[in-house]
Amino acid sequence: MHIHPLITDSATLANLCTRLAEADFVCVDTEFMRENTFWPELCLIQIADENEAAAIDPMAPGLDMQPLLDLMVNNPDVLKVFHAGGQDLEIVYNLTGKTPYPLFDTQVAAMALGQGEQIGYSNLVDAYLGISVDKGARFTDWSRRPLDARQIEYAIGDVTHLAKIFPKMLARLRKTGRGAWLDQEMERIGDPANYANDPEEAWRRIRVPSRKADILGRLKALARWRELEAQGKNLPRGRIVKDETIADIAGHPPRKQADLAKVRGLSPTWATNDIGGRMMVALEHAEPMPAEEMPARDDRKPGLGKDGALVADLLKLLLKIRSRDIDVAARLLARGDDLDALAAGQREGLSILEGWRFEQFGRDALDLVEGRLAFAVVGGKLKMTRAETVE
Repeated sequence: MHIHPLITDSATLANLCTRLAEADFVCVDTEFMRENTFWPELCLIQIADENEAAAIDPMAPGLDMQPLLDLMVNNPDVLKVFHAGGQDLEIVYNLTGKTPYPLFDTQVAAMALGQGEQIGYSNLVDAYLGISVDKGARFTDWSRRPLDARQIEYAIGDVTHLAKIFPKMLARLRKTGRGAWLDQEMERIGDPANYANDPEEAWRRIRVPSRKADILGRLKALARWRELEAQGKNLPRGRIVKDETIADIAGHPPRKQADLAKVRGLSPTWATNDIGGRMMVALEHAEPMPAEEMPARDDRKPGLGKDGALVADLLKLLLKIRSRDIDVAARLLARGDDLDALAAGQREGLSILEGWRFEQFGRDALDLVEGRLAFAVVGGKLKMTRAETVE
């Protein structure tokens, strides 16, 4: 594989992207910094197909990134391969308002191949290539220039290894017939809605014990205010106000700005400064949350009760057995919320009762809940057995 020098000019990048646009797939990774900012600061992009690889410096003066972004989001003929690519997709979304398509995530694929629920990149490389990844540069400050040869070599390794691993994974998926299992997961990961920072929806990230409309209305107003402050200042949300402080103020709102001096988690200066004033304005304009916006109860399992909880535990045991038998990560087969809902009597809108999940697990899960399946110990192993009658 040909490794290019660090790309810092538009012509070289455009030529690279023209060639990569003819590839069947490209492997992509990014290096970024976000400890001190709201928006992740893109510092390096690595990309490779089976023949060539390069690192691209998005911080280079005058670099036109458009050919690369077009390859990512406007070329459906080239598969984009990532490993645990959520944060990489977020960066592309921030730059384009779109996510890469079509998409393949090797961490998700590893779940279908029985390699654990969240296999790390270095373990994946070791498993497929027998190579030990040098982790010495992983704590690099990627925003500092110049980058040295060791840092660039480390970064490019993330995509050169992946370009060798992906065809091997694809062959195994085809051999096992599990490629189709991944379609739904890839669509879920690639959904642009996952990466939108809508201030109106920011309250959903914050946990509060109450379901009172007035408290949730204040929570929504405060979360929206904080989101706009953080975006405007390009600071992490927690640098503005921490979640627990937002929740506390929503539940016990101060009557006047001077009372902010008594709020745990706020500096006494908030009692008189501009940001404290803006928070009070947000509170003053807060309205009770309308009924149609109220969140669903965490117990999506109406009337689960003690017996239902026992059934949910049996379903989790069944999931453990089934995932072991077919050698697939349990989390890919079913999520806890779906098991609880099934135990509570819900039958509509559950992914485990649809498609391949139903064939591999959902049918047995439904039979267990409805009394057509039981557990037995055979040869020292816990197995499922069909019940002949249902009382």
